[in-house]
Amino acid sequence: MSFSQDVKNEILRRKIQRHCCTQAAAYAVACFGKYFDEHGVVFQTESEGIAMLVRKLYDRCGIQGTVLEKQRASGPVYEFAVKDPAEVDKMLTLFGHTGREPALRINPDCFSCQHCVSYFLSTAFLCCGTATDPEKGYTIEFLSQRYHVSRQLEAILSEHHFRPHRTLRKGANVVYIKASDQIENLLAFMGAGNSAMRVMEQRMYNDVRNRTNRLSNCETANLGKSVQAAVQVQLAIRTLQQAGAMDTLPEPLRETARLRMEYPDLPLARLAEKFDPPVSKAGLSHRFKRIQEAAHRVEAARPQPDTPQTPSRKEVP
Repeated sequence: MSFSQDVKNEILRRKIQRHCCTQAAAYAVACFGKYFDEHGVVFQTESEGIAMLVRKLYDRCGIQGTVLEKQRASGPVYEFAVKDPAEVDKMLTLFGHTGREPALRINPDCFSCQHCVSYFLSTAFLCCGTATDPEKGYTIEFLSQRYHVSRQLEAILSEHHFRPHRTLRKGANVVYIKASDQIENLLAFMGAGNSAMRVMEQRMYNDVRNRTNRLSNCETANLGKSVQAAVQVQLAIRTLQQAGAMDTLPEPLRETARLRMEYPDLPLARLAEKFDPPVSKAGLSHRFKRIQEAAHRVEAARPQPDTPQTPSRKEVP
């Protein structure tokens, strides 16, 4: 079962106590269904549970509708419809519409209490919403063919601080949220608290995993740098030994070279503790730098072999 279906199942189990909230939920079906005009309302879904909930919402609002099962190649589709003229008139009066509006817009008068918006959004998600599995990403989308309804939905989400975005995809208007913390808040606001916790847990897991990977990469990089630095110091010490120049170094540098060769794999901090008395990491690093500088001077002082001259064409016998 997909994460979207988990969210919808959780919303389906939500109980609506107030009549005004029931009306707001039923109104969401009209706004995000297939049709809503003077001829009635039609809403289609692949979920029988959602279709039964929609009929129950309209029954509680005093409006009689029907649910029909239609067979398609992809599977059954359940269609809820209110088409009886008397029931359509009651519905239009309840929602404050004439049915002859040139473009459908959300009527704010359908929200009477602070919970009405919550039920409106949760039912809108049942009608046209999808949610990405948090293991794959963070996205909640509401898809609608109605431009003005999508704009107003975006405004409603913004008023409740969910920071939505809107785009056009294949001719359909998409209102979406991608921030994980906003998705958590919206799911909880719509009554899907368990789904919100699942997003939160996955986000925390991803944060810990990413932090661990960053630390591991940083430690690996630092270890590589430390090994490279230790190898360069050992090469410098061997250069001085082969040139018989170790005795020219001050005693602290000779002691440093001896301990470095005795403990070639020891980290800088641990090696600094081997001195008597112990030295600081900065002091030990400075000594290594002086040893390398001495090795560079020895290298520079070595006589360079003569480069053989290539005979000119005239000199070739």
